[in-house]
Amino acid sequence: MSAIVQVRQRGTLTLPAELREKYGIRPGDKLRLVDLDGVFVLTPMAPMVPELVREMERMRLEAGLSVEDLLAGLREQRERYHREKYAAP
Repeated sequence: MSAIVQVRQRGTLTLPAELREKYGIRPGDKLRLVDLDGVFVLTPMAPMVPELVREMERMRLEAGLSVEDLLAGLREQRERYHREKYAAP
């Protein structure tokens, strides 16, 4: 599908209702505009946190680590960082 849209005051434009309905775009949704050397690509911004959480959980399971293991490792790294950054010479 192609559509002609008009840039209005303050740079706003209206997406055709057919596209908004097809892709579930609602008022307040954020879209990313990518400029490919004069070709504009507009894509809905999907929240990445759930995807990242799933990936982290998959990696944790593959490594055979418990949540407690991860937290202990995080504490160790934080302590090491603090010692290296703030320890008196």
